[in-house]
Amino acid sequence: MSVLIAVALVLVAAVGSLVVVIQDPLRQALTVSLFGILLGILFFSVQAPDVALSEVVVGAVALPLMILLALAKVRGGVR
Repeated sequence: MSVLIAVALVLVAAVGSLVVVIQDPLRQALTVSLFGILLGILFFSVQAPDVALSEVVVGAVALPLMILLALAKVRGGVR
């Protein structure tokens, strides 16, 4: 089990760094979604399924959706 936690921590750190490095807002929103999923996996692997479910809903669905809607509004896609 500790190997799974170590792998999840490394992936979370790598994708978190990738979110900061990416400059295109659309790709950044998609990477934030992946980051939320990986955090959910990490929380589930440390036996916190309620926190994992909340993280997946907020971090992988709600936050990227709000970012994409804001980008569409700023770019003039939503009238």
